[in-house]
Amino acid sequence: MGFKFEPDKRKETLNKTIRFPKELVERIEKQVADKDSYFSSFVIQACEYAVKEAEIEYNKSLKKK
Repeated sequence: MGFKFEPDKRKETLNKTIRFPKELVERIEKQVADKDSYFSSFVIQACEYAVKEAEIEYNKSLKKK
């Protein structure tokens, strides 16, 4: 299953400062513009998806050993 952007979910948060390439920021802003959501929400969900997929791949690699 691919990444599916969901409505904003409020959770306890921490501030982190990161730099994004300008083109990527523009692409993300286009994605959230018509979904009544925020840049941060999109990035958080994308990161959660990426971490989940990385954990799945890591667990698969452990089973092969």
